[in-house]
This record gives sequence, C-alpha cells and structure tokens, in this order.
Amino acid sequence: MASKNATKVTIGGKTYTLSGNESEEYLQEVASYLNGKIAQLRSDEDYRNVPFDMRNVLLQLNLADDYFKARSEIRQLQKLLEERSQDLSDLKHELVATQMKLEAASRSSVTT
Repeated sequence: MASKNATKVTIGGKTYTLSGNESEEYLQEVASYLNGKIAQLRSDEDYRNVPFDMRNVLLQLNLADDYFKARSEIRQLQKLLEERSQDLSDLKHELVATQMKLEAASRSSVTT
C-alpha cells in the first residue's frame, strides 16, 4: 500500500497541507488547476460583484462543468476507439480472406 504524502499548497492565496496517496507533483498540479480557475473567475468583472458564498458556488459549477465535459469527451473517444477497433478487426478478416483466396489461386495455377 502506498504511503501518504503531505504537501503544502497555496490555493487562492491561502496555504493548505494536503495529504494523500498521490505524489507531491500531482497535488501541486491540482492546486495549480484550482488557482487557474480562481484567477479566471476573478478576472470577470461581474464575478467580483457577487457575494463570497456565491463565488464558491460559481467555482464549484465551473469545476463540475469541466468534469462533465471531460467525461463526455472520454466517452466520445472510447466510442471512437471501439469503432476503430472494429474497423481494424474487419480489415484483418478481409486481409486473411484475401490471402486465403490468393493462396488458393496460386495453388490452382501451379497444378494446372
């Protein structure tokens, strides 16, 4: 079982100690992602006029939106991969059938 890592990260200007099985680099990457989302929202003039608790809801909605878009993209890519795998399988069967026909034609022309 992996040991837990404790890592100090800064999110939204505050320092937190995160603990988990993930690497320090991963935890820093997550914190960096959150900081990017916070900065993106803060750059919006309308966001600055929203009450603090509503800001957190907007941040959470943005994170959920990213998650659902990524999940949808993964599903689309999985479907495409399945289609391509099926196409490849079909081509392999076609190749084998063509090779068998070629071998049969070759044997038939040798015997005649």
